[in-house]
Amino acid sequence: MSFPSLRIEANRLSAEGSFAESQAHFLSPDPTVIAELDALLKAQNVGVVAHFYMDAELQGVLSACSHPHIFVADSLLMADHAVQMAEAGVSAIVVLGVDFMSENVRAVLDASGHSTIPVYRVDEREIGCSLAEAAESRLYQAWLQQCAEIEQALHVVYINTSLRSKAVAHQYLPTITCTSSNVLQTLLQVSAENPSVQICYGPDTYMGRNLEVMLRQITEMTDDQIAEIHPQHNRDSIARLLSQYRYFQQGNCVVHHMFGGSVVNTVATEYAEAYHTAHLEVPGEMFELAVKAQREGRGVVGSTSNILQFILGKVDEAQEVSEATVIPVVLGTEAGMVTAIVRKVQAKLQASGREDIAVEIIFPVAADAVAQDETFGVIPGVAGGEGCSTAGGCATCPYMKMNTLDALIEVVAKSDRPDALVAFEPEKYAEKLDGRTVAEVGGEPILFMRHFQRHGVMDPSLLALI
Repeated sequence: MSFPSLRIEANRLSAEGSFAESQAHFLSPDPTVIAELDALLKAQNVGVVAHFYMDAELQGVLSACSHPHIFVADSLLMADHAVQMAEAGVSAIVVLGVDFMSENVRAVLDASGHSTIPVYRVDEREIGCSLAEAAESRLYQAWLQQCAEIEQALHVVYINTSLRSKAVAHQYLPTITCTSSNVLQTLLQVSAENPSVQICYGPDTYMGRNLEVMLRQITEMTDDQIAEIHPQHNRDSIARLLSQYRYFQQGNCVVHHMFGGSVVNTVATEYAEAYHTAHLEVPGEMFELAVKAQREGRGVVGSTSNILQFILGKVDEAQEVSEATVIPVVLGTEAGMVTAIVRKVQAKLQASGREDIAVEIIFPVAADAVAQDETFGVIPGVAGGEGCSTAGGCATCPYMKMNTLDALIEVVAKSDRPDALVAFEPEKYAEKLDGRTVAEVGGEPILFMRHFQRHGVMDPSLLALI
């Protein structure tokens, strides 16, 4: 079975398979649409922060606009750049993502003194997330109660959760948020500063399990090798951390869940010579394959940003030699990332004038995936749409795709009339917990993470709570 693929050269794209063909089509958007959105954003003075997983049609247009206040990134950087846009004087910010992302942007703006800058989503309906839902379940609440009974326990919660979930968790036990790009360093740093800390990670089961595997692998390194990962650790301290680490075992992302057995078997057999990438949220099979590749210098495991930087690094290496080359990369995360990959790879190749280098992005979509068609109902095969199956291979997140170009244009056009966009604001979480609003309590774990990101050490006020 051959997966769909998109070949990226300096000045052209070529696709194999219907899924890749649709991505290539959207990456060459209509100039009229680009001009319309660009002019509207400038006229309304609106900033846009979007996640890498946005649909290629939407990202294709956004990446072609000249408006200075557009930023596409992972969830952590979205909030940081929203603050920068507010400081630059935008009148409003539109968040393209799922609801916890707009909530995080709202919380970080408020904490940064920009509470008067409106934040809008682009759909009146709830834009959900399976991980966020897992954190709101009774099972997760019960697990948190168990963790709260452990002495010196700290809850490390994935940022892909609502402010309410973060607030409720913080009431049970001290909580700090993390992202896929900083979760390992979060665990290592807090353990270095408090060797007795008992870490409870959730709600992403796959990431939790993968972190356990990574820690176990680190214990097999030499002390010098471990010091390169974190200077305050050695084999004994990592073994201690591993014994004090636990994770929630009943939560996952519907997208990354689909990178299962059949997909991994195809990657391992038919794409053995390609570079293998995997988001930290993918199941064990895909994770282990990418970890093995990473050890051999043929892959990377990490966040969307880590995957992007790995690919760009391989382009830099190829540009150091004179031979023509093709860099094949299996994309082990949501397909929306391809827009950022295409734009940045082409920018590098165009800058160097290298038309003999290509990056081939391989989309691991299961052959027996299914799709929902309005006329025919459930139909087999990725040719019918962006489908998933329990055998593996989900190309796109259905929640992220609730963000559309038409919806964005409509919200931006109304952004000077706040009364018309009340339903598009993130949930305010004004209810009280011990005299403080849920938004205030839920924002605190985010601020703890931001302190770590900025200063490289844990916030003393968090350590005092443990």
